[in-house]
Amino acid sequence: MNLNATLIAQFVVFFILAGFTMKFVWPPLTKALDERSKKISDGLAAAERGKAEMAAAEKRVQAQLASANDAGQKRISDAEKRAQGIIDEAKHTASAEAARILAAAKADADQQVTQAREALRDQVATLAVKGAEQILKREVNAAVHADLLNQLKTEL
Repeated sequence: MNLNATLIAQFVVFFILAGFTMKFVWPPLTKALDERSKKISDGLAAAERGKAEMAAAEKRVQAQLASANDAGQKRISDAEKRAQGIIDEAKHTASAEAARILAAAKADADQQVTQAREALRDQVATLAVKGAEQILKREVNAAVHADLLNQLKTEL
């Protein structure tokens, strides 16, 4: 009986220990395990939300980059058009200025030709008078013959 009593005592102690464990030890352990499981699932859910938000943010960034790229291309195109317009305007202004300078030079040349003709006429008239003086062997008075000299100038 000794063995039976020991065995029965061991069973009783085992059941008391099992009851104590189930009443006082097991609930905090299961609660801690449940909390840990909840934290892990919340962390995984947060990671999934973060991944989804990151994908959405990446799409927004790509859209903004595309928009910025389009805006940059438009600005470059506008700048090229403006530069071409400025070049065309400069060419037009340069052409107008060249035409003005050419007209002024032509007018100046015409004026110089006219002045040269007048000077040449005066010289020819003087030479004609000297030639006539030589021919006539007498002095021709320029003041007296002014009308004749003016007529000679116009004929030359």
